[in-house]
Amino acid sequence: MFLGIAAIAGALLLFESPTIRTVILVALLVWAACRFYYFIFYVLERYVDPSLRYAGIIALVRAILAKR
Repeated sequence: MFLGIAAIAGALLLFESPTIRTVILVALLVWAACRFYYFIFYVLERYVDPSLRYAGIIALVRAILAKR
């Protein structure tokens, strides 16, 4: 579902402004968002709590709130 949303949003952006600059900016946005998401879970697993596995950001927030 998320892949579909991202594909449609990217296609609409490229349809609205079909320039090489837009293509590069969309590609950079996708790359940076994926790396950020990976980095969050890498740091949490390696340095914060290696025993927990998180299914996503919402599961992470729930776990943090449950500990408090």
